Amino acid sequence: MARWLEIVAAMVVMIVVVGGITRLTESGLSITEWNVVSGILPPLTDAAWQAEFAKYRLTAEYRMESGPAGMDLAAFKFIFFWEWFHRILGRVIGLAFLLPLAVFALRRAIPAGYGWRLAAMFALICGQGALGWYMVSSGVGETNLTDVSHFRLAAHLLTALFLLGGLVWTARDLRFLARDPSARPAPLTAGAALAGGVLFVQLLLGAWVAGLNAGHAANDWPLMNGRFFPEIDWSRGILWNTTHDPYLIHFMHRWWAWIAVAALVWLARRVRRTDRLASVAVHTAFGTMVLLGIATVMSGVSLWIAAAHQLVGALTVAATVRAMHSDGLVRSGESLA
Repeated sequence: MARWLEIVAAMVVMIVVVGGITRLTESGLSITEWNVVSGILPPLTDAAWQAEFAKYRLTAEYRMESGPAGMDLAAFKFIFFWEWFHRILGRVIGLAFLLPLAVFALRRAIPAGYGWRLAAMFALICGQGALGWYMVSSGVGETNLTDVSHFRLAAHLLTALFLLGGLVWTARDLRFLARDPSARPAPLTAGAALAGGVLFVQLLLGAWVAGLNAGHAANDWPLMNGRFFPEIDWSRGILWNTTHDPYLIHFMHRWWAWIAVAALVWLARRVRRTDRLASVAVHTAFGTMVLLGIATVMSGVSLWIAAAHQLVGALTVAATVRAMHSDGLVRSGESLA
């Protein structure tokens, strides 16, 4: 069961990366309907492609951002692919979780106390599909929005990362249970929860940066357009600015990163003696993520550098959750040997 959950976790990392590419290529609104069954196959004829393209041309994104020359069918097929691939991966993950879960349940192989946790994770997977469409629906139809809501995008991404954390944590619990039938699930310690909360804020800000295209607010570092603190119009109030202003959110994402680094260094050092692999993984992940974040800014948000930044962000979550799990086991008196 632990191996199964680890495979699903790897698939979640993959879909997070594909979701990032979908956002970076402005592909998320290319499919304007949510057809759970019929949407599995892409258009197979020229007439079907033209019909899908006609639906996309009704969106505000196309009307306001395609430019005087518009978009040709080949360009539409490119963005359609990424959104279609993202949706297909979601369906594959659902099946990859549900079918083995049903087999384990029929064989009564699910250990006591883990059934509700596995059911909750499957509910999260199903909810992600609905949440993804809720996100897309904010940018299609009769609307002036040219992008999806950055709040809904953040909810969609953070739910996926929360699912990833649950998969990693549960797989670790099951591995220790397989080794020792008397092993108890790892508790969440206050210190680990604090470190996880600091990382959560950084991930939230990163999702807002993506949703608002705030990565384009500046392409220099550590200054922003030659200034340490960006020039902000505060006339709409501090609450609006801290949740909507691309320049300010970009600034907060840059500098909250160092608070997240401090929290993760503390967590990694806390588990270094008992789980050196987790400590090394956390240090490596956040170090790489910071470097890729800087490179993303200075490259003008290069597609593949930004996608790599999101990939390492997901890996940072996985490494952090492992360290949090190890911290819980040690503080509860369990042995990691």
